[in-house]
Amino acid sequence: MLAAFFDNPELMFMTIGALVGVAASVLGAFLVLRGTSLYTDAISHSVLLGIVLVYLATGEVNSPYQLVGAAAAGLLTVYLSELLTSSRLLKRDAAVGLVFPALFALAMLLIGLYARRVHIDADAVLLGELAFAWLDTVPIGEYAVPRSLVTMGIIALADVLFVGLFFKELKLATFDAGLARALGFRPRLLFYGLLFLTSVTAVGAFDAVGAVLFIALVIVPPAAAHLLTDRLWLMVIGGGAIALFASAGGYWAAMRWDVSIGGMMAVVNGLILLAAFFLGPRHGLLARLLRGRRQRAEAHVRMLLVHLYTHEGDEQAERENAALALEHHLRWPAEQARRVVAQAEALGLVTSEPEGQRLHLTGAGREAAREVLEPWRRR
Repeated sequence: MLAAFFDNPELMFMTIGALVGVAASVLGAFLVLRGTSLYTDAISHSVLLGIVLVYLATGEVNSPYQLVGAAAAGLLTVYLSELLTSSRLLKRDAAVGLVFPALFALAMLLIGLYARRVHIDADAVLLGELAFAWLDTVPIGEYAVPRSLVTMGIIALADVLFVGLFFKELKLATFDAGLARALGFRPRLLFYGLLFLTSVTAVGAFDAVGAVLFIALVIVPPAAAHLLTDRLWLMVIGGGAIALFASAGGYWAAMRWDVSIGGMMAVVNGLILLAAFFLGPRHGLLARLLRGRRQRAEAHVRMLLVHLYTHEGDEQAERENAALALEHHLRWPAEQARRVVAQAEALGLVTSEPEGQRLHLTGAGREAAREVLEPWRRR
């Protein structure tokens, strides 16, 4: 049964893509909330320098030391960027934009000088190819298991364990680093631990999906989940679920239209983000439009109540508190005036005489008008 699983290319494509997505998204949730998701792009490029330096030192391309060297290069990128930012001469985005191109250019220069004949190049690191990831296998017992599956399985487990074990600390450090320090935590150390794992995940994802899709998987699923919920734990789980769905959906779409598997996975992630942007229950564009429309309607009803309450009992009430007068006195079109009056009546705040000759406040409407006017009377 396991042999059939490992020998099935389709299952391998989806499983490897899902592992990369889960590993990236659980870390990306905190990077997105911290506003430091740009570091993902920087790390995914600058780790090439660590890979090249380890190759020059050991002569091996698939050495475990590659992960350590790449992670160190990623942390170096973050450290130098933070150092420039702390000088207050540059903003964070400008500092990142200066550091990682320099390290990436140095890596490319070293490759051109000393590693021309080695499979370390920009295409291999940036693009990857999921369709060939299952062909590179390692023997585990009597099974030939894709190397990317083993690597990403271990990395995904490490990322999930890190987030699970330090969830409260990460949550506090993300939303209030000052309070975290006051309580004895070390938010800066947690941040560098998060980025260290991000660097390791980026290196593990290179052979399978490349840096470009990795960046999308770190940012897009958590961002989409954030549009759907304000609960952090739901955002972390939701980001992983979106990555799983995008892996299966992206593979199916890639086979249907005969296009890049990794590219289509990124497209499906983008479509999910677009759907969340429009349809999110609280932060989605449609929900915000409906909320704004409802708030405007409520404001118009309050305006009507205040108008009626202000003129209630005076000699002009007969003329002012008539439905036909609202168009002139409140500058409302006739249709809007009818709609506001109908809404106020439906809420039990206003009653009207036949033909709208006179509008009257109910007890509830009078109390609501007082509540609106009370803050102004205190001034």
